[in-house]
Amino acid sequence: MSHSEPTRTATRPIRSPVPAPSTASPALGVTVYGCGRDEAVVLSELAPRFGVLPTVTEAALTESNTELAVGSRCVSVGHKTPVSNRALLGLGRAGVEYVSTRSVGRDHIDADFAASVGITVGNVAYSPDSVADYTLMLMLMALRDARSMIRRTDLHDYRLSAVRGRELRDLTVGVIGTGRIGTAVMQRLRGFRCRTLAHNNVPGSPGHVSLGELLELSDIVTLHAPLTPETRHLLDRARIARMRPGAVVVNTGRGGLIDTEALIAALESGRLGGAALDVIEGEEGIFYADHRDKPVDNAALLRLQGLANVIVSPHTAYYTDHALRDTVENSLVNCVNFAERNQHG
Repeated sequence: MSHSEPTRTATRPIRSPVPAPSTASPALGVTVYGCGRDEAVVLSELAPRFGVLPTVTEAALTESNTELAVGSRCVSVGHKTPVSNRALLGLGRAGVEYVSTRSVGRDHIDADFAASVGITVGNVAYSPDSVADYTLMLMLMALRDARSMIRRTDLHDYRLSAVRGRELRDLTVGVIGTGRIGTAVMQRLRGFRCRTLAHNNVPGSPGHVSLGELLELSDIVTLHAPLTPETRHLLDRARIARMRPGAVVVNTGRGGLIDTEALIAALESGRLGGAALDVIEGEEGIFYADHRDKPVDNAALLRLQGLANVIVSPHTAYYTDHALRDTVENSLVNCVNFAERNQHG
């Protein structure tokens, strides 16, 4: 969930220009943090349908702006900025009981700490097609050396690459994590007639293989697992060493699923054939911002971008109009459902 719009700190709540719903029950107040302009347009359309009166700010939730949530039992936040425990404390003091993040991942919020101060954290589902489509695009770009080709032609060098591309139908693709997005990726891969392997946390499910077997047999490994303490550095140095020589890694999940230093070492040595990364460790504060005139404080990112066989994009796989509508709508639904389940008095 994300965008390139800069955020600004609101000095006062900005009431969304939508009327309260004409129902017997009062509107549910929801404070929406980190709300981009495109999200605000969808919010203004959908809020009345769900009986929600939103307080909207483009600023991400911080310790200093929790007062905007006074009077709201529920708040909605984006995923681009981590939510600090101090901010959660501030929300608790403001009377907030529920935080809905407009993202599938919740790794930017300490849900256990939130629970300790009386706040429930919920995430949203959205169309898996946005990320699945983007994942297939990254695979094809990596196999056809698209990054180098586009750069050469931009410089008017129209010679063919020294290395021929590969076709998906000749390869084995290993999918780690077969939830809604991983399953959608596998559905798309059927059209390319390639062999697919799957690993998830349900051994014995159809098509399931061990992680070791998947790594040893796959020409492409694509990551779609959630980031948890158990999956952090799922691809560590030892597991990367088990991958097929020349294999390609695709990550549209979370950067922390990969030990970045180990990945860089395997790429620089030629052990791996390439990587296509929409997420990386330490992306916070860099992705979604314009760094053309300021330094990028992430040495690993700079090393990755210096490699010709690596594609990096700024956590944009989910960024479609369909997914945007889903995330806004489902965040509102989460808040309404929570309020209905936990009515006071």
